[in-house]
Amino acid sequence: MARIDETRPFIACRIAVLTVSDTRGLHNDSSGDTLVARIETAGHVIADRAIERDDADLVIGFLKRWIAQPDIDVIITTGGTGITGRDVTPEAFARVLEKTIDGFGELFRMLSYQKIGTSTMQSRAIGGVAGGTYMFALPGSTGAVRDAWDDILVWQLDNRHRPCNLVELMPRLQEHLQAKL
Repeated sequence: MARIDETRPFIACRIAVLTVSDTRGLHNDSSGDTLVARIETAGHVIADRAIERDDADLVIGFLKRWIAQPDIDVIITTGGTGITGRDVTPEAFARVLEKTIDGFGELFRMLSYQKIGTSTMQSRAIGGVAGGTYMFALPGSTGAVRDAWDDILVWQLDNRHRPCNLVELMPRLQEHLQAKL
């Protein structure tokens, strides 16, 4: 069973949050607000926050800029993971990711199924790594953001989580680059 090892010191991650939406602004971004509040409550730092339209090229621009910033450890997006014509976040991620974390989307949909049933099949939540930065695309609903953070990310982004977590792997995410030198 997973647990928190209180003998280890907590390491705060610097997390950038991007809401992908044609209709939301900072004044009505409830899913972004929920995510930011949970990140800060967990002890992490908001490195940046933005809202961008459902346009793959614009989303890719944000992702690449944030990946290039060494002081951003994690990027979490909310919105644009559905199946309508304007939902392009997974496509943007696919053009940037070096490795996918398939288990994130699988686990998210499994947990979501317990709450919303078969409607979870409409979610294309995805996780991965690019440039040594973890990336997670969450659906745009506040409930989905709560589920993804509370049931998965809060644990995996805590270096005290046992038996293992994503934070302890951060120093090794770019080993492939060192091997080429």
